[in-house]
Amino acid sequence: MLTETDIQQLRDVAWESINYGVSNGRSVISVDPTKYSPALQERASSFVTLRAGAALRGCMGRLEAETSLIEDVARNANNAAFHDPRFDPVHQEEIDGLDLKLSVLSKPEPFPVESEAELLERIRPGVDGIILKSGSRKATFLPAVWEMLSTPLEFIAQLKRKAGLPEDYWSDNIEIQRYRADEY
Repeated sequence: MLTETDIQQLRDVAWESINYGVSNGRSVISVDPTKYSPALQERASSFVTLRAGAALRGCMGRLEAETSLIEDVARNANNAAFHDPRFDPVHQEEIDGLDLKLSVLSKPEPFPVESEAELLERIRPGVDGIILKSGSRKATFLPAVWEMLSTPLEFIAQLKRKAGLPEDYWSDNIEIQRYRADEY
C-alpha cells in the first residue's frame, strides 16, 4: 500500500522525467531508488497515461516488474511522453496542459477460460485489466479502459482489435491473464 507521500513522489518523478526528457533530447532521468521509501524500492510494474484535455496523449508501461517502482515510473513517463508510436513526442509548450495518471499493477495471473462466453461472464468490469495473447498477437487494456468500454463484450472485442485480431475471433489457443491496477 502506498502512502500519500509515496504517491506524490511517484508523480513528482514522472513529471521530472518528462521535463528532463524535453530538455535533454528525450533521455530518461536517472533515479536512485535508495533515496525513496521501501514501497517505492520494491519491484513493480506501472503504466503512465498522459492526456491533453479528454484526448489521450501517450500511454506506456510494463506488465512485468523488472525494476523498482520509482524507476519504472520514471521510464514509463519518458516513454509515454516521447516514445508512444501513436503520437508525436511531447514538446515543452504542451507540458502545462497535460494531465498525468499513474497505474501500479498487480502481478498478472493466468485466467483460464473454456470459451469467450465464460470469459465475458467471469470478467469483472471496472476491476480487471486483461492481457490477451494468441500466437504472436498480444494486447492489454488497463482497468481504466472500462470507463470508455463499459460492457465485457465491447471491452474484449476492442482488445482483440488492438491485438490485430477480428472482433469475433476465438480459439482454444487464446491465453488470458488478468491483473488489477491502483490508479493515482
